Amino acid sequence: MAGPIGTGTGPVATGGGGAGGSYGKALTLLASLFFMWGFITVINGTLLPHLRSVFELSYFQATLIESVWFIAYFFASIPSAKLIERIGYQKSLVTGLLIMAAGALGMVLAASLPSYGVTLVMLFVIASGITLLQVAANPYVAVVGPPETASSRLNLVQALNSAGTMLAPMFGAYLILGRSKGGTAQAGTVLTPAERLADAHSVMLPYVLVAIVLVVLAVIIARFPLPAMGSSTSRAAAAERKKHSLWKHRNLVFGIPAIFIYLIAEIGVGNLFVNFISQPQIANLTTEEAGRYLTLLWGGMMVGRFVGSAIMQKIPAETVLAAFSIGAFVVMLVTVFSTGHTAMWALITVGLFHSIMFPTIFTLGIKGLGPLTEEGSGLLIMAIAGGALVFVQGKIADVYGLQPSFLLTAVCELYILFYALWGSKTTIDLGTETAA
Repeated sequence: MAGPIGTGTGPVATGGGGAGGSYGKALTLLASLFFMWGFITVINGTLLPHLRSVFELSYFQATLIESVWFIAYFFASIPSAKLIERIGYQKSLVTGLLIMAAGALGMVLAASLPSYGVTLVMLFVIASGITLLQVAANPYVAVVGPPETASSRLNLVQALNSAGTMLAPMFGAYLILGRSKGGTAQAGTVLTPAERLADAHSVMLPYVLVAIVLVVLAVIIARFPLPAMGSSTSRAAAAERKKHSLWKHRNLVFGIPAIFIYLIAEIGVGNLFVNFISQPQIANLTTEEAGRYLTLLWGGMMVGRFVGSAIMQKIPAETVLAAFSIGAFVVMLVTVFSTGHTAMWALITVGLFHSIMFPTIFTLGIKGLGPLTEEGSGLLIMAIAGGALVFVQGKIADVYGLQPSFLLTAVCELYILFYALWGSKTTIDLGTETAA
């Protein structure tokens, strides 16, 4: 086995190592990271209504919770890439987990005060830790095995991320909403100061448990002999760096807006799903009943990533991405121009087609970057901030109606199709090992 990650020693993992041996064990361990940050991200969905009742927040104040989350990706991505350059991938993964654990324990502090401002700060800290994990783990999974199956590997571990998003609502409903007055009372119930304080304290146990799991994971990863990515993906020295330019790589230049635009589509669907299918002309459900169908949307993303991972073992990633983007475009048109259960199931189905988009765009975006991989990864993760622009679809819905607002999602799918067919093609930057 080669030296530790980030040392620049040893070859990049190739051949069968990615499927078995130490590489298989490494991917299994890293899959737990993807699960955890998916799990913690969706816990925010449980916190939103909970904190609104605890702190008597306006809708604007409540939505700041999600905005803070995505803003963290914007501000923390480049510093994360710089940190990886300095300390390597393995230490960065450990650092990211410990930052998340510190934020989780900070949520305990926020609940004990209780303080809305401290809550926002701690959510930013947790999201910053996740950003560091994203910048480190996504390229590691993509590069550690054979290049031709990079998208397949990333889709596989991202499926575990989707598993975390499926299980988190049940965890949050039981340990947060189920143990709080605001979570069990009828809508519109006004809580007494004592009840609000008790509800704030109900957040403490879940986040203590999360912090413990994160620290245990950090210890395991710190002691695990992760395979090296190798010198070809280590950042070049300052003098050597002048010979390279990220902006000569078409697949990265068009990949950054592809991630940004995809996040607008994904977050828009997730945020407006319950409101959409509960409408009388669609499925005429209560919000509680509609919320159960949301699990099918996230479940479709998990299934799609497992299926996509298998398909990409045989078919080029960009071809699969093009096919899935066409499928997503079609079902979004059905969502907009049909009614009843047809429209509802069309919107549910888009989760299946969205499933492979982020991991596949990411691997195509960093393809051929060589010593620029860390920096390119940071820019792609920064583009996740696109999720903060979901308010654009909300504005369209206010002006033209909720159903027509999903035309924005359909337009987003067309850009992904463009990226798959043309934007993802690699170009040559002299001095890097990039294929045309």
